[in-house]
Amino acid sequence: MKNCMRGILKTFGHVLPKKLRASYIASVREIVHGNTTLEPIIMPMLKTLAATMEQLQVYDRSVQRIAREDETARHLMTAPGVGMIVALAYLTGVEAPARFARSSSVGAYIGMTPRRYQSGEVDQAGRVSKCGDGMVRGLLFEAAKVLLSRSAKPNDLQAWGRSLMRRIGKKKATMAVARKLAVILHRMWSTGEPFRWTAVKAAA
Repeated sequence: MKNCMRGILKTFGHVLPKKLRASYIASVREIVHGNTTLEPIIMPMLKTLAATMEQLQVYDRSVQRIAREDETARHLMTAPGVGMIVALAYLTGVEAPARFARSSSVGAYIGMTPRRYQSGEVDQAGRVSKCGDGMVRGLLFEAAKVLLSRSAKPNDLQAWGRSLMRRIGKKKATMAVARKLAVILHRMWSTGEPFRWTAVKAAA
C-alpha cells in the first residue's frame, strides 16, 4: 500500500523520502491536504493503512506473549540471530525433536541440503532441495544473515560462516550457516543445552 501511494504521489510530482516509518502517514496527509485531486484518492488508502498497522501491532503483541510464555522458545532465542518469529516458526515446523533420531536430519527435512547428481562416475552436489517448510527455511536463512553480519558477540559458528563466505561466496555460506543453525537448535531443544559460543576445549 505504501508503494502504491508513493507511485501515485510521484505521478503528481511529490517524491517521498525513502526512510519514512512512523511519520509516513503524517507526511502523506500533509502533502495531500487540500488537494482536490489527491485527497479523495489517498485519504481512504491512508485510513486502511492505519487500520492495518494497528492490527499488526495486535499480532506483534500476541507473538511476544506466546514467546515469553513458551520455555523452549525462550531457550532457542538464546542462540545468536534467533528471535521470537524464528524460534516459534522452528518449533511449529519441527513439531517434536523426537521425530529425528539425529539432529543432522533436520537440515534435510527443511530442504537445506544440496541435491546430489549421480551418474556413473559423476557425483556432484547441486542446489539445496527446498523440500519441506519454506517459511522456516527462509527465516533460518535470515537468522543466519543476522548472525554473520550483526551478531555483536563473536562465536564459532559466525567465524566458520565468515571463513566459508570467503571461499564459496556469501549466499552459499549463509545457507550453510542456516543449515548448521537448524541442527544446533534441534540439539539445544533435545538436550536442553545452551548455545555454545565457543568450542569446548579438550583437556590437555
